[in-house]
Amino acid sequence: MIGALKQAWEFLPEFLARLSVRRDSGPIDGVEVLSAFVSTRAAFIAQKTLYGYLKARMGTRYPSMFEDDVFVTSIDIAKMHIFAACLSDLSIFAVSRALRDEPVEEPLLRQLTLHCFQHGLAENRAQADRAEDFSIPDSLAAFERRLAFVDWRSGPSGADLFTASPKALFEWAPIAPRLKKDDKDIVENSIRFAWRDIRAQFDKRIDGGALAANLRDQSPPQN
Repeated sequence: MIGALKQAWEFLPEFLARLSVRRDSGPIDGVEVLSAFVSTRAAFIAQKTLYGYLKARMGTRYPSMFEDDVFVTSIDIAKMHIFAACLSDLSIFAVSRALRDEPVEEPLLRQLTLHCFQHGLAENRAQADRAEDFSIPDSLAAFERRLAFVDWRSGPSGADLFTASPKALFEWAPIAPRLKKDDKDIVENSIRFAWRDIRAQFDKRIDGGALAANLRDQSPPQN
């Protein structure tokens, strides 16, 4: 089964890589542009990797499973938990990457990162409210705890910041534990690989100097 799962990942349709993402290409030079990038890309990665894993695992049974109300409910729960984890990873990465060479004070870095996370949750509020066993306040509290320990100057950077989303994908995917117990490395590596393109997009578009100026010029971001 492991060999079949690896093969399924390799041959997922290429159109998945284009779903749910506007192919905008302008500079990321302001707080709201940054927040939008983080929200849309986190949602894209969450859905792409969750549905990709389900399709790879279920094979020909995949379409029929969406006729099962219990399964659909489980997917809705999983999507929000995985999205929140993706949002957590990408918010921290985006701010640290964008402003790493700018003289921005750490409280302002934390403020911007929290704004990105809150913006993403607000943009998906309707779906969050429908998902059982998902709480926006709990998700926000967990993120604030993580944010308190971020070392902006000498801590992990780049791909090393993407720690929450691989764990969430494996934990929350609605596959029976006995069936996915051997999938952990494949599943977690699939989302790590998916993030590579998002980081590349970000590096091409980010204008750290303009973002820093915009951050200083405006009032503290409010949701």
